Amino acid sequence: MDTKKVWFITGASKGLGLTLAAKLLAKGFKVAATSRNKQALINEIGGENENFIPIEMDVPENKDVEKAIETTIRHFGRIDIVVNNAGYSQIGTIEELSEEEVKNNFNVNVFGSLNVIRNAAQHLRKQKSGHIFNIASIGGFIGNFAGFGIYCSTKFAVAGFTEALAEEMKSFNVNTTLVYPGYFRTNFLSKGSVQTPSNPIAEYKAAREMEQAHLNDINGNQPNDPEKAVDVFITLSEQKNPPVHFFMGEDAYHYANLKIETIQKTMEEHKILGTSTGFNR
Repeated sequence: MDTKKVWFITGASKGLGLTLAAKLLAKGFKVAATSRNKQALINEIGGENENFIPIEMDVPENKDVEKAIETTIRHFGRIDIVVNNAGYSQIGTIEELSEEEVKNNFNVNVFGSLNVIRNAAQHLRKQKSGHIFNIASIGGFIGNFAGFGIYCSTKFAVAGFTEALAEEMKSFNVNTTLVYPGYFRTNFLSKGSVQTPSNPIAEYKAAREMEQAHLNDINGNQPNDPEKAVDVFITLSEQKNPPVHFFMGEDAYHYANLKIETIQKTMEEHKILGTSTGFNR
């Protein structure tokens, strides 16, 4: 392992981001970790030293992001691996979520990641090396979960711009990987990490059932180990030709295959009608 590499991780005070930062440091890597609350990082990981810097940063605030990247470059001299991990799940049906709730979710999950990419890409491009990991969700590939449409749409957006980013950065020897995690046993579904609708509509029974299943049944029983996810990230970061699309977890594979099979079946069933629009038809 090339432990001289510098990792820049957003949303690192809890969940997968915290596990990633802590284990990377234990393995000897250099880490810049960000959170809206710097003290939370210090409490969980420790204070600044030659291998670690905790940085207070709110991803939707571009000036915060710009300053954090500059701080990292000043401390370590470079950035090698960017992990866009900051994000949260907004539960609620399309009708019941307010404009503010929707915008807040997009500001963090989508525009926050874009701020990080915009500020980090110039350094990766100039040094002609690096790797950007954008953490989506299996909900960024399949969205048929009642009450999770807005959250899934943010992750679909991440998937869309990551595919373009991979092409844009390729000529600069910068790798880009879109990660679709399944359910990992972190506090992602715990109070404070997941938002429920301010004005729920009782008639949406399927959405309420899905909401309760996530908050009460799935939370704490997720099938994937975040410690093992760290080893996966390290392995991907050391591959010469890492994948652009990476599904992580048996559950992620299960849901992805369901959608792929459904689409292929639907396309075949409607092929004659679907291809009947050409001028030569």
